[in-house]
Amino acid sequence: MNDERVREETGNVLEGELVDAAETATGAPLEEQLAAAQAEAARYLDGWQRTQAEFANARKRFDKQRAEAYASANADLVGKLLPLIDDLERAVSSAPESVQRDPWFAGVGLVYRKMMSTLEELGVQPIPAVGEPFDPNWHEALSPEPSNEHDSGTIVRELRRGYRLGDQVVRPSLVTVAA
Repeated sequence: MNDERVREETGNVLEGELVDAAETATGAPLEEQLAAAQAEAARYLDGWQRTQAEFANARKRFDKQRAEAYASANADLVGKLLPLIDDLERAVSSAPESVQRDPWFAGVGLVYRKMMSTLEELGVQPIPAVGEPFDPNWHEALSPEPSNEHDSGTIVRELRRGYRLGDQVVRPSLVTVAA
């Protein structure tokens, strides 16, 4: 029994000594130390949350830049392919009838159609021109043309087809406009 009482008293003394030692080491009561530690923890939490938000914003910004770079690269590639498509269109439309019956010519037509379907899969669309009102964002006017059939400002003829990728003009349509 005496041993238990001595242990209790010693334990109480030790706890009291630890509290006194903590207070004398920092010169502040435990409640103040706890409040300071909690304030520091709150500061660290706030800094961590800010860093997380900055990281999320940076990731979104990076994803947006990557998507814009991809779209720009696609537009550049399409812009380089369009003269080839123009040449194929001219070759197919101006071939003599004797050549049009040859099997190899059908292959040329298939290549043209495949190129056009590939552009369509990429989201490339021709810009409507003839009969549409002239829009300098989509069309490039080469000359005015007198017309009794169309109102002034309406596109009469398309000299070169224009294409767009989404809302971005890859190449404007070259047109003549009714005067």
